[in-house]
Amino acid sequence: MNIGDAARAAGMSAKMVRHYESLGLFAAPPRTDAGYRVYGPREVHLLRFIRHSRDLGFSLEQIRTLLSLWQDRDRPSREVRALAQAHLAELEAKLAELNAMKATLQALVTSCHGDDRPDCPILSTLEAGTA
Repeated sequence: MNIGDAARAAGMSAKMVRHYESLGLFAAPPRTDAGYRVYGPREVHLLRFIRHSRDLGFSLEQIRTLLSLWQDRDRPSREVRALAQAHLAELEAKLAELNAMKATLQALVTSCHGDDRPDCPILSTLEAGTA
């Protein structure tokens, strides 16, 4: 199948397929005499793996490691688990940061009258840098 068909089957754009290939996340597929890439089930399977990994927020370096672990049938699962646990810790830290931002913004929005008066606690807080 061509790159467009493979991209659709994997749930991504052809541009992303080319990008992942250029990063070396998977080997370039064979080409026709005319130079077109020919994707098969193996490449689509790899692309889906990459897409699912991205959907979970793994970085490209983490995906490179996951691909390596996935393809190594003799690897201990503890390595995969350790990588996933580290990523989970990163997500939890980001979530805590987002929740703190949300709480601060929620308090600022509540404190603003939102009427015709020019005074605004949101702008005052941003100006003071105390948010």
